[in-house]
Amino acid sequence: MNSKLPRFMILGLIAALTIPAAVLLSPGQATVIEQNAEVLAPKSEHRFATRLANRFIRSYHYHRDDFNGDMSSRIFEQYLRLLDGNRIYFTAADVADLERYREHLYEALRSADLEPAFDIFNRYVRRVDERTSHALELLEQGFDFTEDEEYQFDRTELPWAADRAELNEIWRKRVKNDWLLLKLADQEDVDIVETLSQRYSNLNRRISEFNSEDVFQFFMNAYTRSIEPHSAYMGPRSVDNFEISMRLSLDGIGAMLQRETEYTTVMEIVPGGPADLDGRLQPGDRIVGVAQGEDEMVEVIGWRLDDVVSLIRGERETVVRLRVLPSETGLSGPTREIDITRDQVRLEEQAASSDILDVPSGDEILRIGVVRVPVFYVDFQGRARNEPNYRSSTRDVRRLINEMKADGGLDGVVVDLRGNGGGALLEATTMTGLFIDEGPVVQVRDSQGRVTLERDREPGMAWNGPLAVLVDRRSASASEIFAAAIQDYGRGVVIGETTFGKGTVQNLINLDEFSRSENARLGQIKLTMAQFYRIKGGSTQSRGVIPDIVLPTPGDPADFGESALEFALPWGEIDPTDFEPFADLSGLIETALERHQLRLEDDEEFVRLREDLSEWEANRDRKTVSLNLEARREEMERAEERRIARFGHGSASAVNGLADGPPEASDDDDEAESSDLFLREAGRILADLIDLDRDKHLLAHRGSPASPASLD
Repeated sequence: MNSKLPRFMILGLIAALTIPAAVLLSPGQATVIEQNAEVLAPKSEHRFATRLANRFIRSYHYHRDDFNGDMSSRIFEQYLRLLDGNRIYFTAADVADLERYREHLYEALRSADLEPAFDIFNRYVRRVDERTSHALELLEQGFDFTEDEEYQFDRTELPWAADRAELNEIWRKRVKNDWLLLKLADQEDVDIVETLSQRYSNLNRRISEFNSEDVFQFFMNAYTRSIEPHSAYMGPRSVDNFEISMRLSLDGIGAMLQRETEYTTVMEIVPGGPADLDGRLQPGDRIVGVAQGEDEMVEVIGWRLDDVVSLIRGERETVVRLRVLPSETGLSGPTREIDITRDQVRLEEQAASSDILDVPSGDEILRIGVVRVPVFYVDFQGRARNEPNYRSSTRDVRRLINEMKADGGLDGVVVDLRGNGGGALLEATTMTGLFIDEGPVVQVRDSQGRVTLERDREPGMAWNGPLAVLVDRRSASASEIFAAAIQDYGRGVVIGETTFGKGTVQNLINLDEFSRSENARLGQIKLTMAQFYRIKGGSTQSRGVIPDIVLPTPGDPADFGESALEFALPWGEIDPTDFEPFADLSGLIETALERHQLRLEDDEEFVRLREDLSEWEANRDRKTVSLNLEARREEMERAEERRIARFGHGSASAVNGLADGPPEASDDDDEAESSDLFLREAGRILADLIDLDRDKHLLAHRGSPASPASLD
């Protein structure tokens, strides 16, 4: 095996282990069936995958020489955190008993001994069963909401409960808070009991349904997270979903599914997909059986969601038959059968999109094109096969810019990278090339200290005029490469929050290439093997990209992002590379910043935003809520008064939601409202720069709009 080297797929900069949900998966959905009494144990392929993963991690990881004597303790702590991060299942006695594994987990991993990991997990399943059973018993007793007591919803930094009695008290308050939230929503007690009974039963079912593959993935990720935050193990199904997310398409029927009690329920039909074109499958329908072509129907009531998804997905132009319990019928039926021919389903919600902002500037209205890029995606397989129409974020952005130029012209462009957690290093480089006329984009230093240069080699630009890049603290890795290059070249202005600070490069190692069985899939290792540096020499690792103009946001940037993660690699610096800046925009930016600050003082929306941020800052460390009905109701009424004063009958602000209680109280609509404010302000800032640049011509640069890079 030593003679066989792995074929690495350079992905670069995937921001997190979590894979974006595919069409047939619901984001964050845990999957459930009936309680499984089986004690989980590792399989032979897990041991083999462990040996392979260890070999590659120790041979290729960027900081492989930093493994030290406390690695076992790190793994132990990370594994407990993955399982019981809020410390509501294990007691101090449990943890004390499990301490026998603390000093031995790393050596156990190196010898592919997975029994300790499975022993810990099996105990975790038992404790969840005990807790949910206790919660169901509490529902029979009811609660007194006139008492003055507090519930601490954040226990991450607290000691483990000393014993079962203390844990019972923690859960009494937890269940009481769950009941109170529903009571404040005007639910009757009988309905509250039914809702919470289902909630706790589903929680127990979800946990008991995990299989040995899940346990192995949890434990391997406790290991990789103990090295640094962005290395990860992906099981076979995670690999499949990752590949779908990168090419923005899959072969299936085009329905988003979710688990509800024992049924797999259709939550959404993807526009333009096979199910949408067929028209018979509708949101709310419950899928109770699946068959391939003319094969026998398989009943899937009580199945794991991902198992149902696997049956429904398949090669395009093949038929899948679904037995469906329509949404309008009761559980007793009748059912109906639907046959759908699978085809390619495009995940357009993750694709680049565009819009036009009309921004007043003096006596004229400027057309500012907005290009939103949720992720840096590319169909690696289509690209490798030289397919003429393979999907990529760069190709889509080029097309969108050309369409906006053709439809009324553009005065400026804002590239919106808020929430973009990264993607393919290749795409970060080629997309930068849409806005520069050849040149270096990013430096990559490997574990041997060798530095390579990623360059834009295509002459010309898709857009050679005024440019802004809008970022936030969730903009990471590939987003930071793009923003840093635009900033270093003086090609445009960066606006928003300090970015995440992920300056490391991950490669995928396909363990299946080393499998001893054609039927046993081993998954992949996402391994940090390099660090990237700006063309000026500094890294974005830990520090992120600091905007030229910072928009008002809550919190200290040091409390968020890479610098706040355990075992994150440090910031570094290497020699700058040779490049030719486009312009020095510092003078323009300084004056535009003054105009922006005046708007902060005078603009009504910004005044309200600053008030909300001040209130959020005052409450951001709050970890408890009152369990007194009248006290909580008064909090709600004060929040409602603030909401009406600000919005009339609109949404309250996200920071108000955080100020008034635990995370359940926040409102997604409010974040969108603030985001629109920031986008509008980015457009105003760019309009100011255009106005200030009328006699200087620093924002419009060499290259022709009809240059090769602008053609699709």
